[in-house]
Amino acid sequence: MLRSLFSGISGLRSHQTMLDVTGNNIANVNTTGFKSSQVQFQDTLSQVLSNAGGAQEGVGGTNPAQVGLGVRVAGVTTSFTQGASQTTGRSTDMMIQGDGFFVVRKGAETYYTRAGSFDFDATGQMVLPGEGALVQGWAATNGVVDTNAALTDLRVPAGTTMGAVASRGAVFDGNLDAAAADGTSKTLTTTLYDSVGTARTLALTFTKDATGWNVAATDGTTAVAQQAVTFDANGAITAPRSLAVGGVTVDLGALTGYAGLDTAQAVSQDGQAAGTLLSFVLGADGTITGAFSNGLKQVIGRIALGAFTNPAGLEKAGGSLYRTSVNSGDAQVGTAGTGGRGSLAGGALEMSNVDLSSEFTSLIVAQRGFQANSRIITTSDEVLNELVNLKR
Repeated sequence: MLRSLFSGISGLRSHQTMLDVTGNNIANVNTTGFKSSQVQFQDTLSQVLSNAGGAQEGVGGTNPAQVGLGVRVAGVTTSFTQGASQTTGRSTDMMIQGDGFFVVRKGAETYYTRAGSFDFDATGQMVLPGEGALVQGWAATNGVVDTNAALTDLRVPAGTTMGAVASRGAVFDGNLDAAAADGTSKTLTTTLYDSVGTARTLALTFTKDATGWNVAATDGTTAVAQQAVTFDANGAITAPRSLAVGGVTVDLGALTGYAGLDTAQAVSQDGQAAGTLLSFVLGADGTITGAFSNGLKQVIGRIALGAFTNPAGLEKAGGSLYRTSVNSGDAQVGTAGTGGRGSLAGGALEMSNVDLSSEFTSLIVAQRGFQANSRIITTSDEVLNELVNLKR
């Protein structure tokens, strides 16, 4: 049989693979986080008709004579170039800007993906829709995330609560008008909380008399008797610099006593009421920050990203997921924006990186390659037919 027949067959097989890969790319043109693939060809073994000959005295060297035996697919490589951004406005949609992969768990196996279209299940676990794979990261404890801890399933349940914190200190600052008329009274208030979040009002009443300002305090249950407020020659308070009211230290050290200004006010206190989660936002470093009904914000968790020395060595596992292989290397898990890992953008998705113009061109090249190889088989068949018909 003619060698060209088998060369043509190998060409048909290889170009069929190219058609399959190109068709898959085009089919996934709108798949979130999809990365296109390209086929690489290489020739197969060549049959030696005559070996090379070395140069001798009076005779030049000769080159080897070889006939190729066809083509084969050397590999199908994945391109991890950045896909376009699509703004969705959904707080659970996340996009990686740069390198890296989301880390998800499905059963006992860990996978990696660029598709950041996440949802929540009935228990508040962050999952990939369709696959149910659980997004991995670090949960916060009292608003603090330990990125050195082991990865865990991220949960943002709707009923997440922020515990109450008892008030231990309050701060007042500003200026008490030294030129105020005698009998002037000014009351400053702030809200304090006990260990279960019950609110009470702390009131400081400043009264001006002929000798200067006086202050009295109460939180509704505990009262501090009126005492004189004194300032030095430069207007800085000298006494009292603090008051103790119902277990709360009231800091007055920032008050001043200049004439013509009346700006004294309650600045802050360190307690808080309990609150339930209303919404959350994603930071560029993967930090998930929740907004609670008590008006405060607190870190809920942080999303982990994985990076690879050779991402093209990852094995596709379906569902826009990848698993590690012996040639991809182990995942280097860390936070977004560090170690070569990209940053995160909330409310957006990474679209497929398929270039339709390039894919349709590849489609034409594959089609013509397939046709040309079919002509090799047709021509070889005609030659064999002529050979058979030599004897009639």
